[in-house]
Amino acid sequence: MKLSDIIASVGVTILLVGFFLNLTKRIESDGKLYASLNFIGAGMCGVSSYMISFYPFVLLEGVWCLVALFSLLKVSRGTSVK
Repeated sequence: MKLSDIIASVGVTILLVGFFLNLTKRIESDGKLYASLNFIGAGMCGVSSYMISFYPFVLLEGVWCLVALFSLLKVSRGTSVK
C-alpha cells in the first residue's frame, strides 16, 4: 500500500466517523468536533489526491476543507449556535 493510499484511507475514515456520529445524533452538525473531523478528513483526502495527481478531487476536497475551516472558525468565535 502506498503512502497516498494510507493517507486517503485515514482521511475517509475520519469523514465517515463524523458522518456516522452526526447521523446517530451523537454530535451536532454545527459543533466544533464535526467541523474538525471534516477539516482534517477532507484535508487528508485532498493531500492524497494531490499525491496521485487526481485534480478533480483535489478541488473537491480543497473546497470541503475550506468550508469546514470556515465553519470551525465560526464556531470558535462563538458566532454559531453551538
